[in-house]
Amino acid sequence: MTVPLTRSLYRTTAHAAGGRTGAVRTDDGRLDVRLAPPRKKVPGTTNPEQLFAAGFAACFTSALAEVAAEFGADASAARVACEVELGTTDTPAGYGLAVSLTVSLPGWRAADLQPLLHRADAVCPYSQAVRGNVPLTLLAVDDQDGPTTSAADDRA
Repeated sequence: MTVPLTRSLYRTTAHAAGGRTGAVRTDDGRLDVRLAPPRKKVPGTTNPEQLFAAGFAACFTSALAEVAAEFGADASAARVACEVELGTTDTPAGYGLAVSLTVSLPGWRAADLQPLLHRADAVCPYSQAVRGNVPLTLLAVDDQDGPTTSAADDRA
C-alpha cells in the first residue's frame, strides 16, 4: 500500500550519470561521488549499495533515538551497522536486496533493546520504504563492554 505524504519536510535531488560506472551528485554539491560496481575495488569510488546502507544506518539511528526518548532513555550512543546484500532472485526482475541492521546501545542488554528496534522499525522512513519488498533482519547485540548475546528478528 502506498502512503502519500501529508506534508513535505525536506526534498533533495541526486543526479546519476553512467550507472554503476559513473557518478552521482546532489543539486547542492554536498554529495559528489564516483561509482563502481560492488565487486570491483576501484580506489576513490563507492556503489549504490554502500550509499543505501549509509542512509539506512543513519536514518534508523535517528528513529531509535526518537523512540528511546519516548521511554525516557538516551540512545545517542547507539551503534547501528547496516549490511546491504545484493543478490539474484527468482523473479522477473532478477535482482534484489536484503538488509540486516545490527544495533548495540551502551548499558543495554540485547533482550531489552530488541523491543526498541521494533518501534524504531515502525517509524523509520527507510524501514517503511522497504517494508514488504526487502527482507530486513533486526539484530540487537549486547554492548561491546559486556558479555555478548544477541536477539534477532527477521521481518519479511
